[in-house]
Amino acid sequence: MTTLRCISPIDGSVFATRETLSAQAAQAAAGRARAAQPGWAARPLQERIELVLAGVAAVGAMNDEIVPELARMMGRPIRYGGEFRGFDERAQHMAAIARGALADIDVGEDATFKRYIRRVPQGVVFVVAPWNYPYMTAINTVAPALIAGNTVMLKHATQTLLVGERMAQAFHSAGVPEDVFQNVFLDHDTTAGLIAARAFDFVNFTGSVAGGQAMERAAAGTFTGLGLELGGKDPGYVAEDADIGAAAETLIDAAMFNSGQCCCGIERIYVHERHFDDFVARSVAIVQGYRLGDPLDPETTLGPMASSRFAAEVRAQTAEAVAAGAMAHIPTFAQDDGGAYLSPQILTRVSHEMRVMRDESFGPVVGIMAVSGDDEAIALMNDSEFGLTASIWTADPDRAARIGDRVETGTVFMNRADYLDPGLCWTGCKNTGRGGALSQIGYHNLTRPKSYHLKKVTS
Repeated sequence: MTTLRCISPIDGSVFATRETLSAQAAQAAAGRARAAQPGWAARPLQERIELVLAGVAAVGAMNDEIVPELARMMGRPIRYGGEFRGFDERAQHMAAIARGALADIDVGEDATFKRYIRRVPQGVVFVVAPWNYPYMTAINTVAPALIAGNTVMLKHATQTLLVGERMAQAFHSAGVPEDVFQNVFLDHDTTAGLIAARAFDFVNFTGSVAGGQAMERAAAGTFTGLGLELGGKDPGYVAEDADIGAAAETLIDAAMFNSGQCCCGIERIYVHERHFDDFVARSVAIVQGYRLGDPLDPETTLGPMASSRFAAEVRAQTAEAVAAGAMAHIPTFAQDDGGAYLSPQILTRVSHEMRVMRDESFGPVVGIMAVSGDDEAIALMNDSEFGLTASIWTADPDRAARIGDRVETGTVFMNRADYLDPGLCWTGCKNTGRGGALSQIGYHNLTRPKSYHLKKVTS
């Protein structure tokens, strides 16, 4: 067994510890999930929906405790109120579309044959959730997986060690059986061993590219389905006909909110040369108004990064860029301690030769480049190993769609950014991963098609 330690970014203290399960105990937990799955799937769909939504509501009832707990675990300021709004929105949407998404596909019936395709649960679904939005990313899979008739085992990131316990406690209090939804603490070797032993029928992982590769290696040869949301380097493009004020406000917020630790946060911005100086000036003014500090202080708008290790990578990328000729526009904040408390930064005179414009930063830094028009912007947006979202700013929806058709990404936004719409498939391409969550497609990934070809007895 291993002791997992959540180190609070507020002061570097140990906030929580938990012991991982032994390999034998983990196998037993997976066995209980498998044994419980047929009975759970046999319950009426409406009953499963109601139990899941009751569990979601029970999480909401804990929100006053959850918000400061999240601040202590990963540093998000309490002023933003936690994640329950998005958590609830996603679960409610998936519940609302469940009946249609899971309905049989009628292929035809006549006097001789009845034919249809049914969507049946995968079985046991393993969810490995990240720390940056620990409740919302988990519910993306937990809610539809349970509604579809799967049992779920949830393994949460060590940085947000208590989130899985909270969710399991809430769902169990609402009537979801303990073996149907389990929170587990596992080390990497035990996790890989369970996947390799085909303990799970589907694995959903949100995290780093290296983590996704480890999941694929563990699953090699097992034919276990994988859903992977990995790294990102999401771009924004501000065309010459854009509302510059709205673009600056939204894109900079998307780059800096949650200390830049957002899966679909904006990490690079391309602005038409006509508006470049204006956009940069507006962006700098916005960032200079931030207040870096203790996330438990309601006046704080920018908390520490979740770990001093993550902040060190952002500092390194920024320093390398400046040494190579980039211009840093934001003076170091007084509260920057050289550790987890990191000043936000805007860089110009950047190029794609710099890591800050290529590698995932996952912190409060963004590079801004001038472009001559759509073709140059598209080429730069596509010059990335990642492809999660792209944010296009123009007054012309048809133009946005044409640009979007050429951008290698999972989601195209027009005049907004950094938002997950549960009605749309959350997916990526290239090294961002594979598969898709939420929407009807999310249900398709959490179930498998089963065909029925029934010949009638005729006299």
